[in-house]
Amino acid sequence: MTGDNQKTTTFKKTTVALQYDHAGAPIVTATGDGAIAGEIINRAKEAGVPIIEDAKLACLLSTVPLGDEIPPELYRAIAEILVFVLRLEASLVAES
Repeated sequence: MTGDNQKTTTFKKTTVALQYDHAGAPIVTATGDGAIAGEIINRAKEAGVPIIEDAKLACLLSTVPLGDEIPPELYRAIAEILVFVLRLEASLVAES
Protein backbone atom coordinates (compact mmCIF):
# COMPACT_ATOMS: atom_id res chain seq x y z
CA MET A 1 0.00 0.00 0.00
CA THR A 2 1.39 3.39 -0.93
CA GLY A 3 0.15 6.92 -0.62
CA ASP A 4 0.72 10.27 0.97
CA ASN A 5 -0.94 9.24 4.24
CA GLN A 6 1.28 6.22 4.78
CA LYS A 7 3.71 6.48 7.68
CA THR A 8 6.87 4.47 8.04
CA THR A 9 8.51 4.01 11.38
CA THR A 10 12.13 2.89 11.53
CA PHE A 11 13.54 1.61 14.76
CA LYS A 12 17.25 1.90 15.45
CA LYS A 13 18.75 -1.39 16.59
CA THR A 14 20.63 -0.99 19.85
CA THR A 15 22.84 -3.68 21.29
CA VAL A 16 24.26 -3.90 24.80
CA ALA A 17 26.78 -6.45 26.10
CA LEU A 18 26.94 -7.33 29.78
CA GLN A 19 29.56 -9.13 31.83
CA TYR A 20 28.57 -10.99 34.97
CA ASP A 21 31.15 -12.74 37.13
CA HIS A 22 28.70 -13.76 39.89
CA ALA A 23 29.98 -10.98 42.17
CA GLY A 24 28.07 -7.74 42.34
CA ALA A 25 25.80 -6.61 39.54
CA PRO A 26 26.38 -7.19 35.82
CA ILE A 27 28.59 -4.59 34.11
CA VAL A 28 27.91 -2.92 30.75
CA THR A 29 30.89 -3.80 28.55
CA ALA A 30 29.71 -2.61 25.12
CA THR A 31 26.89 -0.63 23.56
CA GLY A 32 26.19 0.34 19.99
CA ASP A 33 23.71 1.14 17.27
CA GLY A 34 23.56 0.16 13.62
CA ALA A 35 26.81 -1.32 12.28
CA ILE A 36 28.42 -1.30 15.73
CA ALA A 37 25.42 -3.22 17.10
CA GLY A 38 25.90 -5.76 14.34
CA GLU A 39 29.59 -6.16 15.20
CA ILE A 40 28.79 -6.69 18.89
CA ILE A 41 26.29 -9.40 17.93
CA ASN A 42 28.76 -11.07 15.54
CA ARG A 43 31.49 -11.15 18.18
CA ALA A 44 29.06 -12.57 20.75
CA LYS A 45 28.02 -15.32 18.34
CA GLU A 46 31.66 -16.16 17.56
CA ALA A 47 32.39 -16.41 21.29
CA GLY A 48 29.31 -18.57 21.96
CA VAL A 49 27.70 -15.89 24.12
CA PRO A 50 23.90 -16.23 24.38
CA ILE A 51 21.98 -13.40 22.70
CA ILE A 52 18.67 -12.20 24.10
CA GLU A 53 16.54 -9.77 22.09
CA ASP A 54 14.67 -7.19 24.15
CA ALA A 55 14.55 -3.77 22.48
CA LYS A 56 13.15 -1.91 25.49
CA LEU A 57 15.71 -3.35 27.89
CA ALA A 58 18.54 -2.68 25.44
CA CYS A 59 17.39 0.93 25.16
CA LEU A 60 17.43 1.31 28.96
CA LEU A 61 20.80 -0.41 29.34
CA SER A 62 22.36 1.70 26.59
CA THR A 63 22.13 4.72 28.90
CA VAL A 64 24.40 3.06 31.47
CA PRO A 65 28.03 4.23 31.06
CA LEU A 66 30.53 1.60 29.88
CA GLY A 67 32.16 -0.17 32.79
CA ASP A 68 29.33 0.67 35.21
CA GLU A 69 27.13 -1.86 36.97
CA ILE A 70 23.51 -1.97 35.89
CA PRO A 71 21.23 0.15 38.10
CA PRO A 72 19.10 -1.52 40.80
CA GLU A 73 15.92 -0.69 38.86
CA LEU A 74 16.99 -3.22 36.20
CA TYR A 75 18.08 -6.04 38.53
CA ARG A 76 14.84 -7.99 38.17
CA ALA A 77 14.81 -7.86 34.37
CA ILE A 78 18.45 -8.91 34.15
CA ALA A 79 17.96 -11.63 36.79
CA GLU A 80 15.21 -13.19 34.67
CA ILE A 81 17.55 -13.23 31.67
CA LEU A 82 20.39 -14.72 33.73
CA VAL A 83 18.10 -17.50 34.97
CA PHE A 84 17.08 -18.24 31.38
CA VAL A 85 20.70 -18.36 30.21
CA LEU A 86 21.82 -20.53 33.13
CA ARG A 87 18.99 -23.00 32.48
CA LEU A 88 19.87 -23.05 28.78
CA GLU A 89 23.52 -23.76 29.57
CA ALA A 90 22.56 -26.50 32.04
CA SER A 91 20.33 -28.22 29.48
CA LEU A 92 23.09 -28.08 26.86
CA VAL A 93 25.55 -29.66 29.30
CA ALA A 94 23.03 -32.37 30.18
CA GLU A 95 22.53 -33.19 26.50
CA SER A 96 26.24 -33.65 25.84
